[in-house]
Amino acid sequence: MMHRKQSARLAGIGVTRTELAVMSELGWVFREQPKEDYGIDAHVEVVDEERVRGRLLALQIKSGSSWFKEPGPGGWWFRPDAGHVRYWTHHSLPVVVVLYHPERERCYWQLVDRETLVETSRGGWKLLVPEGQVLDEGARAPLSRAAEGDPYTLRVRDLRLARLWMRMLDDGARLVIDIEEWVNKTSGRGRIALGVDREDGGDPEPLVSWTVYLGRSDYVEVVPKLFAWADVGLHAETYEDAEYDTYPYERDGWGSLHPYANPSGEVDFYRLELTLNDLGRAFLLVDRFAEEGTRQLTPRGAD
Repeated sequence: MMHRKQSARLAGIGVTRTELAVMSELGWVFREQPKEDYGIDAHVEVVDEERVRGRLLALQIKSGSSWFKEPGPGGWWFRPDAGHVRYWTHHSLPVVVVLYHPERERCYWQLVDRETLVETSRGGWKLLVPEGQVLDEGARAPLSRAAEGDPYTLRVRDLRLARLWMRMLDDGARLVIDIEEWVNKTSGRGRIALGVDREDGGDPEPLVSWTVYLGRSDYVEVVPKLFAWADVGLHAETYEDAEYDTYPYERDGWGSLHPYANPSGEVDFYRLELTLNDLGRAFLLVDRFAEEGTRQLTPRGAD
């Protein structure tokens, strides 16, 4: 019999409590990240009056009483290793450390930047997490300011964050988006999941998923903007297998984005497929040049 480690259980609780604080206290979007994303546990997207504007923060979440054992002036010292500091200070998003206190059931936060990082005499780093910086509605204004950026910077951030998925498409993977949209709720609540179609007849292999609140915005309009680096179309196999008379306007062709099912009358189900577009291919050219310093005349997969 296998037993789950206490540290893993605490880590899971910390992520869950942080997600709850972000969604209920701030009213923002929380997206847990794949475990392969070194040093980042989640992305948070700022929402203003039900408007999603592409302003993001990256969170590193630590859970447990052990993170609160070194008191500092008005809070606690958090000591990251040098590798994480290098990664965070070069990250495309502003990075926030969140410490979850299990006894108090509270999340405390601090931005990671050159002003908050303190170099120690031994060449290490420490970060003061103030006791007064609780992850609640009082954090909305300072964290919103931290996520600000001019439109150019925000758009480039989005492309850099999607780089892995663009590369997967460029290498021949089939990426699909599964959407569950609560059609009778004014919050525009829904769930978006990105996965890989292995073409074996099974469900897509999940990559990442998140809950979104788009207000009265139409998912059909918003989704292509969320994935600006790809063209979005229907996943042919899913819609071919759906009942023919589920949506009468299917008879008019497959050009428009529409659900393939709504069994309860409450939730529309979409399955859409991404294909790399000109913007995505151009970004990969620039990205490879920035990484390698070499010029590739034609992106892989281009005609």
